Amino acid sequence: MNLGQLLPFLLIAVLIVPMVLMSRKQKRAMAQQQELQNSIEVGDKVMTTSGLYGYVANTADDATVDIEIADGVVTTWLRAAVREKVSDDVVEETVEDDDEAVAEVEETKADETKADEKSVESETPKSTAEVAPPLEQTKKS
Repeated sequence: MNLGQLLPFLLIAVLIVPMVLMSRKQKRAMAQQQELQNSIEVGDKVMTTSGLYGYVANTADDATVDIEIADGVVTTWLRAAVREKVSDDVVEETVEDDDEAVAEVEETKADETKADEKSVESETPKSTAEVAPPLEQTKKS
């Protein structure tokens, strides 16, 4: 067999092997997601694909799951929207980080507001603008 006959087989192999490997990886990820969705039980703490944390309140329907996001606030989600089960530690760390970030932003805004007020007071020029007289409009007949 010479190189001219072997080249098409090599090109096909180079194209097909990565596709097969990628499809196996995708099938494995889909199987893991399906396993997660089937293992959801009442009381589990979950995170949705949009980043919402809550506790599973009802799993009676095969297609949807009810998630309690606050005391007495229950929302209905597709099972596919549940991204992962989380532990309480992850949620608490996220909330603490968010609280710290909010505090920093509020401090920065307060500092900027004070600086803006000082600069406005010291730099307010007296206006020398004049108002132009109104234009006369003529009617076309």
